[in-house]
Amino acid sequence: MKIYTKTGDDGSTGLFFGGRVAKDSMRPTAYGAVDEAQAALGLARVAATNETLNKILVGLCRDLYVAMAELATLEENQSKLEPGKTLVTSQMVDSLDQLIDEISLRFEPLKDFVIPGQNEAAARLDWARVVIRRAERESLPVHSETSHVGAYLNRLSDLAWVLARWQEDETLKSKSVPENS
Repeated sequence: MKIYTKTGDDGSTGLFFGGRVAKDSMRPTAYGAVDEAQAALGLARVAATNETLNKILVGLCRDLYVAMAELATLEENQSKLEPGKTLVTSQMVDSLDQLIDEISLRFEPLKDFVIPGQNEAAARLDWARVVIRRAERESLPVHSETSHVGAYLNRLSDLAWVLARWQEDETLKSKSVPENS
């Protein structure tokens, strides 16, 4: 099977469960932004220094496939989506809440704003967070009112922030950063 189909040469793209839309329309913009968020989390995996973080990021990347499938499906085909496989569920959002709470216990609460870049893993997670926030904004016009995609992406950006703080905690403890640098 060849990777290219030539069907998109006219500026359109096929959607999950059928239908075609312009590549620059809202739906491909939304799932494209989620695709970028997934790639940003993959980039953060490169700098993951422990197996726990790696496993978390792999799971999140898999979840984003679910979000992309939902966003790539026209409203009239939404009934064909499978919860947890091609449809984001409230349980997926709840699991992020639990993970945020668990990871937050691994570092001291912050008293100031964060300057990104204490270490590579944290910086990449901070980058992933802003990409996820954009994906959240760009998915708003596409997902239905009953969809959990927006809540999932909102919580995912919070998790990326928490993961970054966890990863930089040891660096912050070992370095003294001048206040006015």
